[in-house]
Amino acid sequence: MRLKVAIVGMGNIGNTHARCYVNDARAEIVAVCDLIKERADRAAQAYGCRGFYSVKEMLASGIATDCASMCTAGKENGGDHYTPTMELLRAGIPVLGEKPISNELDKAKKMVAFARRQNLRYGINLNHRFTPAARRARRWIEDGRLGRLHIINMTMWIDNPNETSPHFHLRALHPHSIDVMRYFCGDVKAVHAFLLRGETRDGKKRRCWSNAQVNMLFKNGVVGHLTGSYDAGGGFGLERCEVTGSKGRFVLEEACEELYFTSRNGSEAEHYHHLGGMTHFGETFADRIGVWIDQNLKKVRPDQIDASGEDALKAQKVIEAAIRSWHENTVVILR
Repeated sequence: MRLKVAIVGMGNIGNTHARCYVNDARAEIVAVCDLIKERADRAAQAYGCRGFYSVKEMLASGIATDCASMCTAGKENGGDHYTPTMELLRAGIPVLGEKPISNELDKAKKMVAFARRQNLRYGINLNHRFTPAARRARRWIEDGRLGRLHIINMTMWIDNPNETSPHFHLRALHPHSIDVMRYFCGDVKAVHAFLLRGETRDGKKRRCWSNAQVNMLFKNGVVGHLTGSYDAGGGFGLERCEVTGSKGRFVLEEACEELYFTSRNGSEAEHYHHLGGMTHFGETFADRIGVWIDQNLKKVRPDQIDASGEDALKAQKVIEAAIRSWHENTVVILR
């Protein structure tokens, strides 16, 4: 059986999803959709499928669809997800959404709750956890190799001039970093954040809070820290995650490129370079979408979806808590 897939939103990220489906023999793109007619037409021709200009039009056509990728953008990259996602869910179609799930928590909660009521699979493209290196590190934790977890430090920074809103940096970039932290250490209990407006490359003061230092207390007692920036450059790496426990520690570099383990007493050490043959971040999309295809073909229970809407909602709650913490100068307790 081949999974019949629709893709909504045919910008750069929608075409990234499309290429992953095209390259997977288990999937077939049957429809593409975009409010911009030229994008929809161009994608339909490129992928040999039907093109539509709204989700309503696509649903009214009666085209058989097993699942859909939601790749719209909007304010802070998540503002346009809600309406088309709800339209698809109402039609009984499982959805793989792009991050952030939504920059409005009420809408994110409604999508997650509605998918649950409909008993539909609802996942989010939190692709940084979908690497052989991240999976290996997670197994080390589950097998007790690190002992009781103590600390997690996460860094994610890029050079991004985007100034579309004051909190674009936190809301658009850090669903990824917070999801990685949750993937290794579980749910977050408390948040305390400090933000700073940096400068563009030409020295102009930013409107966006482009630098962040966020402290977290996890429910299991782990203490964590996130360093994030849209002002990094000059050869800085994108991503680094370090987890330390009572028996050992690991360091994961650039999402998939390098993984190190050292025991606390120094007698054990391992290093993996491009584990599983994954050489760079761009390859994580195919891995994540491959899991989505597999879980739909196997009809995995909605509450067993990897990187679910619920996971994305929890990450977004941490982001909103960080924003509130900074503006109110307080520690925010998550409920």
